[in-house]
Amino acid sequence: MHAAATSPLTLGQRLKAFSHLCKPRVNSLIVFTAMIGMFLATPGFPPLLRFLVASLGIALVAFSAAALNCLVERTVDARMARTRWRATARGEISTIETISLATLVGAAGLWLLHTFINDLTMWLTLATFLGYAIIYTLVLKPATPMNIVIGGASGAMPPLLGWTAMTGQVSAEPLVLFLIIFLWTPPHFWALACYRRDDYAKAGLPMLPVIHGVEFTCQHILMYTVMLAAASLIPISLGMSGWFYLAAIALLDLGFLAYAIALCRRYSDALAKKTFRYSILYLTLLFAALFADRLIA
Repeated sequence: MHAAATSPLTLGQRLKAFSHLCKPRVNSLIVFTAMIGMFLATPGFPPLLRFLVASLGIALVAFSAAALNCLVERTVDARMARTRWRATARGEISTIETISLATLVGAAGLWLLHTFINDLTMWLTLATFLGYAIIYTLVLKPATPMNIVIGGASGAMPPLLGWTAMTGQVSAEPLVLFLIIFLWTPPHFWALACYRRDDYAKAGLPMLPVIHGVEFTCQHILMYTVMLAAASLIPISLGMSGWFYLAAIALLDLGFLAYAIALCRRYSDALAKKTFRYSILYLTLLFAALFADRLIA
């Protein structure tokens, strides 16, 4: 059951609540990686108008997918301390309102990509939307403890979308960026799932630490972090980056590996929370280092 809203929301309050459902903090990282993909795809700086329109189009579709994710999971969110404040979980925004706003936002984003960018980017963005809002949220998340591994493909798409927005084609370089985020997603999310495992158990979601325990999950965090560290070096072998990125990623990888090893040796919820926060910093600085290296070169 949803918690009843204390009083009807005004239009402004409803729009503000809907904006929270769009998960702006999470999607800011998604759009950031897409932007870096655009910069890496062009010899100099990308055309400003094309850059801004592509960023906005990708952001709008990501916002739409996040809002629909909140709608689908509203009963689950209502049982979890981390998410029960959401307007959909509290029953403050109706299903029709959420679907209508999400459809308008998502359609606007796809229209921008189709009209001003290119059809490849539009179709790949639509596939990303369906992968997250439908395949991951509806099918994978409630069905398998490996949901985040399979569903992570959607979250890994933004730099590829940014690349195709500038070039109109897919090549090895954006696929490497895709691989990096794909391998980053499980240790990032599993660290969160470890210290929120009671919440997920209460919600009835088969997350890895709920089904197989924290020790097993931490071993997998370490395994994926090792694979991530290896993948993070590929941009150097492809000639995408040079010494600055190498120095930065060496330090970032050592930090992530240190956290993963510490989780296996002496797990605590506090350490898992620090690992989760570091993982966000890791990905942000990795893409920032790719961009900075490009400027230096």
